[in-house]
Amino acid sequence: MGSPEGRFHFAIDRGGTFTDVFAQCPGGHVRVLKLLSEDPANYVDAPTEGIRRILEQEGGVLLPRDRPLDTSRIASIRMGTTVATNALLERQGERVALLVTRGFRDLLHVGTQAREDLFDLAVPMPEMLYEEVLEVDERVVLYRGEPGSGTPVKGCTGDLLEVQQPVDLGALRGKLEGLLARGIRSLAVVLMHSYTWAQHEQQVGALAREMGFTHVALSSEAMPMVRIVPRGHTACADAYLTPAIQRYVQGFCRGFQGQLKDVQVLFMRSDGGLAPMDAFSGSRAVLSGPAGGVVGYSATTYHAEGGQPVIGFDMGGTSTDVSRYAGEFEHVFEASTAGVTLQAPQLDINTVAAGGGSRLFFRSGLFVVGPESAGAHPGPACYRKGGPLTVTDANLVLGRLLPASFPCIFGPGEDQPLSPEASRKALEAVAADINSFLTNGPCPASPLSLEEVAMGFVRVANEAMCRPIRALTQARGHDPSAHVLACFGGAGGQHACAIARALGMDTVYIHRHSGLLSALGLALADVVHEAQEPCSLPYVPETFMQLDQRLSRLEEQCIDALRAQGFPRSQIRTESFLHLRYQGTDCALMVSAHQHPATARSPRAGDFGAAFVERYMREFGFVIPERSVVVDDVRVRGTGCSGLRLEDVAKTQMGPPRVDKMTQCYFEGGYQETPVFLLGELGYGHKLQGPCLIIDSNSTILVEPGCQAEVTETGDIRISVGAETPGTVGAQLDPIHLSIFSHRFMSIAEQMGRILQRTAISTNIKERLDFSCALFGPDGGLVSNAPHIPVHLGAMQETVQFQIQHLGADLHPGDVLLSNHPCAGGSHLPDLTVITPVFWPGQTRPVFYVASRGHHADIGGITPGSMPPHSTALQQEGAVFLSFKLVQGGVFQEEAVTEALQAPGKIPGCSGTRNLHDNLSDLRAQVAANQKGIQLVGELIGQYGLDVVQAYMGHIQANAELAVRDMLRAFGSSRQARGLPLEVSAEDHMDDGSPIRLRVHINLSQGSAVFDFSGTGPEVFGNLNAPRAITLSALIYCLRCLVGRDIPLNQGCLVPVRVVIPKGSILDPSPEAAVVGGNVLTSQRVVDVILGAFGACAASQGCMNNVTLGNAHMGYYETVAGGAGAGPGWHGRSGVHSHMTNTRITDPEILESRYPVILRRFELRLGSGGRGRFRGGDGVVRELLFREEALLSVLTERRAFRPYGLHGGEPGARGLNLLIRKDGRTVNLGGKTSVPVYPGDVFCLHTPGGGGYGDPEDPVPPPGSPPQPPSFSKRGSVYEYRRAQEAV
Repeated sequence: MGSPEGRFHFAIDRGGTFTDVFAQCPGGHVRVLKLLSEDPANYVDAPTEGIRRILEQEGGVLLPRDRPLDTSRIASIRMGTTVATNALLERQGERVALLVTRGFRDLLHVGTQAREDLFDLAVPMPEMLYEEVLEVDERVVLYRGEPGSGTPVKGCTGDLLEVQQPVDLGALRGKLEGLLARGIRSLAVVLMHSYTWAQHEQQVGALAREMGFTHVALSSEAMPMVRIVPRGHTACADAYLTPAIQRYVQGFCRGFQGQLKDVQVLFMRSDGGLAPMDAFSGSRAVLSGPAGGVVGYSATTYHAEGGQPVIGFDMGGTSTDVSRYAGEFEHVFEASTAGVTLQAPQLDINTVAAGGGSRLFFRSGLFVVGPESAGAHPGPACYRKGGPLTVTDANLVLGRLLPASFPCIFGPGEDQPLSPEASRKALEAVAADINSFLTNGPCPASPLSLEEVAMGFVRVANEAMCRPIRALTQARGHDPSAHVLACFGGAGGQHACAIARALGMDTVYIHRHSGLLSALGLALADVVHEAQEPCSLPYVPETFMQLDQRLSRLEEQCIDALRAQGFPRSQIRTESFLHLRYQGTDCALMVSAHQHPATARSPRAGDFGAAFVERYMREFGFVIPERSVVVDDVRVRGTGCSGLRLEDVAKTQMGPPRVDKMTQCYFEGGYQETPVFLLGELGYGHKLQGPCLIIDSNSTILVEPGCQAEVTETGDIRISVGAETPGTVGAQLDPIHLSIFSHRFMSIAEQMGRILQRTAISTNIKERLDFSCALFGPDGGLVSNAPHIPVHLGAMQETVQFQIQHLGADLHPGDVLLSNHPCAGGSHLPDLTVITPVFWPGQTRPVFYVASRGHHADIGGITPGSMPPHSTALQQEGAVFLSFKLVQGGVFQEEAVTEALQAPGKIPGCSGTRNLHDNLSDLRAQVAANQKGIQLVGELIGQYGLDVVQAYMGHIQANAELAVRDMLRAFGSSRQARGLPLEVSAEDHMDDGSPIRLRVHINLSQGSAVFDFSGTGPEVFGNLNAPRAITLSALIYCLRCLVGRDIPLNQGCLVPVRVVIPKGSILDPSPEAAVVGGNVLTSQRVVDVILGAFGACAASQGCMNNVTLGNAHMGYYETVAGGAGAGPGWHGRSGVHSHMTNTRITDPEILESRYPVILRRFELRLGSGGRGRFRGGDGVVRELLFREEALLSVLTERRAFRPYGLHGGEPGARGLNLLIRKDGRTVNLGGKTSVPVYPGDVFCLHTPGGGGYGDPEDPVPPPGSPPQPPSFSKRGSVYEYRRAQEAV
C-alpha cells in the first residue's frame, strides 16, 4: 500500500498520555510526530492535529485549526485508540440497562463469585456497567425428552432445546417505555442459551429498536459462545462503549471535509486486525492501542531475527505490557479488563506493571515497586506537579535520562524541563527511612548512598517485571532464554539490557521507531474480518463433512466482507480454526490446521486433530488418547493484505559514530563516563560498546556495561547482551537483595505450580487449579508459597516439619514423601502433599525442602468425592498417609501407593479410590513439580552460594516477622492511646453450639501476641473438627489482612505469635476424628473470631455452602457465595465468597448443559445483610430444579447462629436450606444432610448475609469502598491464571 498516487497514508496511535503519528508521504519518505493526547488549550483532537501539522509542514501551506482539513491528498487513516479502555477504566460510558432472563437479575454482579484481592476485607469490586436491570419473562432449556415436554427446536450448535416460556413482549414494552422516559437509550440483552438459540434475543432487540433505542447489543451477536456470564459482560461492554466510540469517530470525521467519505479509515481491534469504522465495536476495541505494538514487532523484529521467537516488552509511562510472537499471533478468547470479563478474540497482551510511573516504597525492611502508579497526572516527582517517587525518578537520579533530551512540557504551566532536583528530593526522603532502618534495625549495616538506593529500586523493578515474563513463556512450555527481547515504548530502553540479562536472553532488538512502534504497527497491519459460531459436535469422521460445510460458509462470509471493502480475491487469505477440548474437561484450545494439511482421516480444511494433540502435548506434557474430542466453536479469520511496505533504509556509516556529549551514569560499583549518541546520526554497521546512551526525540536507550549495540541495515538497534559480571553478595542482610530474593523465591514456587498444572491430568488440579507449591528452609519453615490458597497458607509448613521430626536421619537422596494425615499437618484427606528433601554436595542433611499439595477428586471413603457430609471417623473420609515414601531411592513406588489408595475398600461401607489413574498421574505431576523446584533452587545456589541463599531464606522470614510485629505494635498503641486494655477477646459458635473462644494478649514492647483458644469446645462427633494446621492457616490469613499490604507469607508471620490450642478440642482433635467439615466450615468461624477480636470487620457469611449432587453416572460439587461483613468505611460486598474460600461457581449454561438440573433463580437475597452505618453484604438465593433422581448432600453452617455485627451493627440473616417437593410440600433440610431428590423437586438455598458495622442510626456515609490508590489495570493470560488459582 505504498504512495505512488502522491497521497499520504497516516497511522496514528492515540495513547493515554501521548498520541503518536506515523505518516508515509508522497514519494515514500516517512514523517513521525509525538504530541500530547489531551491539550485542550491548543487543539480539540490530537490525531486531527497530528495530521494537520504534517500536511502543513509537507505542503508548506498554513492550515487553520478552525477549518475542516482538505482530504484530497489523504489516501488512508489507520487508528488505534484508548477511547474504549479509558471509558471502561473511568466508567465514563453510555447509560445502559440490562435485559436478562427472569431469575438472573444479579447474575453479572455475582459473576464467578470469586473476589479480586484475597486479603482486602473491603472486597473492592468494579462497578457494573449497567444502571438498571429488567427481567424478561422467557425461558429456554436444553431438551431432555421428559414426559410433558413440548416440541423441541434445534439450536445452531445442533443441540435440541425446549421453549418453556415464550417472550412476553407485551409486558416488556411497558417496562421499556419506562427506560426511555428515564433517558436510557442503550440496552444489553442477555438471555439464557441464546448462544445456540437466539430467537428470543432477536425478538427483544427488534422491539427495542422499533421503540427508539439507539444502541441494542444482543449477547448472541456480540459473541455467540456458551457461558452466559462472560457473554453478558461482553454485551454490556458493547452497549456501554460502542456509543462512546461512535461519538468519538463522528467527532474525528467532522474535522475533515466531506466527513472522510472518500478516505479509507480503519481502526485497530483487540485481535491485531484492522476493521472499518462501522465494524469497530466496544468489546473489540479495548486493546486497540497496545495491539498495534504487537503487530509492529511481529512485522519487524521477528523477520529481522530470522524467525527466532520474540518477547515484546512495551514499557510506557503508565503501564508495562508483555506479549509473545513466534510466527502467529497468540490470542485469548476470554480476558478481563478493568473488572469486566470480555468474550472476544484478543491478543494475549499482559499488563504486568505500572511502567515508569510505578511508585517506590520502603516497607518493613523491603524495597517495594508498585503496583500503585503516579498516573499521567500528577506523574513522577520530576514532572514538577508534586507527584510521588517513581521508577522514572530513579532512572533520572542515576543519569540514565537526560533532561535536555525531553521537551519543556512539565510543571503547572507545562513549559518547564524535567526536574532532577525534585527526583533527588523525593528519593532523599525514602533514603533517610532506609538508612535509619539499616543503622538501627535488627542487623546493623552501613548506610546506602542516594545512587545505591535508586539502583536498588531499578533492580527490584526489573526483577518484578521478569516474573510475569517467565510465567508467560513457561506456561506454554517455552524457555525464556530462547527468545529475542523486542523493546519499545518510551521507558523500555532504560531497562531492556538488564531484563534480557536476568532472563538469559542474548539479544535485544529496538526498532528505530521504537518510541512509536504501535503507530508503525498500524501502518503494517492487515484488515481482518472474523466469523465464528458455536458448535457441539464430536470431532469424529462422521461429522467432518458438517464441519467442512460450516467452515466453508464462514469462509465465504469473510471473503464477501473483505471484497466489499475493495480487496481483490488475490489479496485475501483465510485461516480456519476449531475450538477443541477433550470430553469431560474445560481446557479448550483454539487450533488452526495451517501446519497440518488434510489427510484421508481429517476434514478437508486440515488435520485439526493432529494440531490439537501436538499443541496439547507441548503445553501440558501429555495427551489423553482414550478420551473423545469435542468441537466447542468453529471460526474463520479472513485477512486482507494491506500493510504499508517501508522503503526508507538506513544510511551507511561514514566513519566512526559521533559522540554528541559525555555524561555520568551510575552502574553497580559507581559512576562511569558514558558517551551519548544521537540515533538519527547513526548508520548501518556502527558498533557501540556499553556503557552508552542512544537518544532520539521519543526514547532513551541505555546500553549497559558488557553489552554491545550495532545498527542494522534497516537502521534499527540490535544489542548483544553480555554476561553480568558477578558481584559479590554476602550473607549479611542487604534490603535490595532482600527484595530481589523475595521475587526469586516466589518465582520458584510459581514455576513449580506451572509444571504441576501442565503435567497433572485431573480437572481439580489442571483446570480448577486447586493446588499449592512451596519452598521451605532446612528447618521446614515456609519461605515462599504460590498461589495463596488461604486454607493452605500455613498448613504445609506443619506437614514438612512433622516429617523432619518423624523420620529423623531416615531421609536420603532420591526419597520423596507423601502425607495427608491431619496429625501430620494435613488439612483434609483429599489434599495430598508430596515433599522432596534437597541435598547438596558436602552437606549431610537436606539444605531445603520443596513440596506441592493438590486436591485429589477422590481417594476413597464412604461417598464419591471423599467429602462426606456425615462422616464421624477419619477412616470414612478416604486413604490415609502419615509418612509414606512415594519415591524411594529414585524409584516411584506404584504398587505400594496403589495398595494404600485401595485400602479404604476393606472398611465396611467404604470404597477404595474411585479414580486410581488420575491419582497416580497427579502424584507423578507433583513429583515433577518438586523436581523443577529443586533445579531452580540449585541454579540460585550456583549463582550466589549455599550460605547466601540460606541466609536470605532467613532474612525473608525475618522480614515477614517484622511486618507482623509492626502491625501488632500499631494495634496495641492505638488501644493504649484510647485507654483500652491490651487484651482483646471474642467468642462465636458453630451451629451445634460448640464455642470457639479466643483471648489475644498484645506485648507492646516486643510487638508480639499470645492467641489463646482455651475454652473452645471439645472434639465433635461429626466432621467439623479442624486440625491444628487449619487454625494456623486461618491465623496467617488474618494477620496478612490486618497488615493491609503485600508481605512475604511465610513462617516469619507466626514468629511473633504464640498459639495456644487445647488438645482434644474441636481445633486440635484426636488422630481418628473426622475433619472434612473443619476444612471448609470451622476454618471460617476461626477467621470470624480472630477478626472480631481485633474489631477489623463484622462477620461475613461464615460458610462455604457446600452442595453435592450425584447418582450412578454423574457427580457435581459447588460452593456458593454469601454476604461479606461491613467494616470501618465500607459496606459489605453482596454475593461473594469470603475469607478461607474463593471458589468460582459453574456458569449457568455449562451447569444446565452438563448436569440434569435447571437453575431457576440465582440472585441476591435482598435485605439479608445486617443493618448498620455500613451495611452487611447480602447473601444469594439459588434454586435448582432436578430433572433426574439423585442424592443431594448439603454441608453448611450459620443456619442457627447469625453472622455478628460490630460496634452497634446488626447481624446478617442466617442461611436456610429448603427442599420443595414436586407436590408443593416444603421441607427445611437443616444445615447438614443427604437426601434423595426426584424429577420436579427444587432445592432452594438461601445463603447468610454479612454483619453490619456501626450504629444504623448514625448518618449514612456515601456508598462504596474506601478510595483505592491509583494502580495499573492488570490484564492478560498470566493475570487470568493467578486469578483462577486464587479462586479455589
